[in-house]
Amino acid sequence: MADPKGFLTTPREDWPRRPVEERVRDWREVAVPGALLPIIGGQAARCMDCGVPFCHEACPLGNLIPEWNELVARDDWRRASDRLHATNNFPEFTGRLCPAPCEAGCVLAINQPAVTIKNVECAIADRAWEEGYTAPRPPERLSGRTVAVIGSGPAGLAAAQQLTRAGHTVAVYERDDRIGGLLRYGIPEFKMEKRHLDRRIKQMRAEGTRFRPATAVGRDIDAGELRSRYDAVVIATGATAWRELEVPGRELAGVHQAMEYLPLANRVREGDLEASPLSAAGRHVVIVGGGDTGADCLGTAVREGAASVTQLDIYAQPGTARDEEGEPWPTYPRVYRLSAAHEEARDLRSAPAADADARLFAASTLRLTGDAAGHVRSLHLTGVDARRRPLPGTERTLPADLVLLALGFSGPDRADGLADQLGVELEPRGTIARDAGFATNVPGVFAAGDAARGQSLIVWAIAEGRAVAAAVDAHLTGVPSPLPAPIGPYDRPMTV
Repeated sequence: MADPKGFLTTPREDWPRRPVEERVRDWREVAVPGALLPIIGGQAARCMDCGVPFCHEACPLGNLIPEWNELVARDDWRRASDRLHATNNFPEFTGRLCPAPCEAGCVLAINQPAVTIKNVECAIADRAWEEGYTAPRPPERLSGRTVAVIGSGPAGLAAAQQLTRAGHTVAVYERDDRIGGLLRYGIPEFKMEKRHLDRRIKQMRAEGTRFRPATAVGRDIDAGELRSRYDAVVIATGATAWRELEVPGRELAGVHQAMEYLPLANRVREGDLEASPLSAAGRHVVIVGGGDTGADCLGTAVREGAASVTQLDIYAQPGTARDEEGEPWPTYPRVYRLSAAHEEARDLRSAPAADADARLFAASTLRLTGDAAGHVRSLHLTGVDARRRPLPGTERTLPADLVLLALGFSGPDRADGLADQLGVELEPRGTIARDAGFATNVPGVFAAGDAARGQSLIVWAIAEGRAVAAAVDAHLTGVPSPLPAPIGPYDRPMTV
């Protein structure tokens, strides 16, 4: 422990955000550049180095949090980077995108604000790149075995990096024109600038990983043929089958899935388009879905200049404190959180009809209506009770020129033919079935990430990628793998 009284003498202080009026005029990350390092040593010193650190249990990666907290507090950034990268391939991603279940599991969080674990992690990762601690680590010798990884999201990239460093020849196949999957086209620039992704991919190329973008396995290349060319295949395509809104008027023009909307905005940032064909500029936008994807749509619409933006959440507005009976420590609680996008919408009054910030809580869509040309113009909703039953007398109408559906994902998309061509079995819910060793029913074919687990967090995706790499390595070598396997395929987050 760097400071035995740190948690008593130093209050929690988060990475400050840039002023709303400034940041909504650009697409750069919302945090104040350079404002983290002056405070992070003191924040890391708040860590109590608990005898039983539940932050480890809350994080599927098994991050060595007390260790690198102490090293940061002692200004030993090189060793802190080594300890952080020992369990996490991409801490600059998780330090920006993860909702930090580790902080919910922090022992200090029992009766005080938790340690700013996520901020410390991000500070270490950024410092590691600045100081050159992230040099490529190509293998000393090659095994002669080949692996195809299908999908270049966090699970696929983590699996590819681990297997490449173990000496196997790995090719990553990605259906989009650029590598990164959801990190590339699903995450807005203001949450994570793509330069962080680009430099990791450059590092992986230098280590020997090969990338095959613009190649949709199942369409551009037969999945069975791909299987015959490699010693092993890892399916890490993510959960891309989006959930639908089954209400009258869904067929109207102007109603789109979030993952139709967000990639176009990201392509504008990449320079592919001058303007998005689905731009929210001047439109009344309603987002159906209260999760992170909906918040990403919200922040994007605000930056595009929407006339108004409202987000519908079917759940009641949570309180600001943990429900000690329903969601006791150290589980991840459902509490009222103000993301950067919600802060922006609140301050700019982007949704004057909303309950709080831009959200209407306990709200369910009844129907959509449009004009004579068949374009959506209104969304009709009702309030609901805790069992999602409509409450009489709560019906209302919102203007809506653009409706975005952010209702989550059910599993991998079957339309590309990958699963059928390989002959892999599926679970009843649509995800890829696998055994305790991440293997599918097809010899040599493994599955990892959201494609098999279902929609989850980035830390679970990276943990899955690391774990499936160990399983593939053992399959290829015939002996237990020295690669770490932080989770099993049936592990789940802590719940009551």
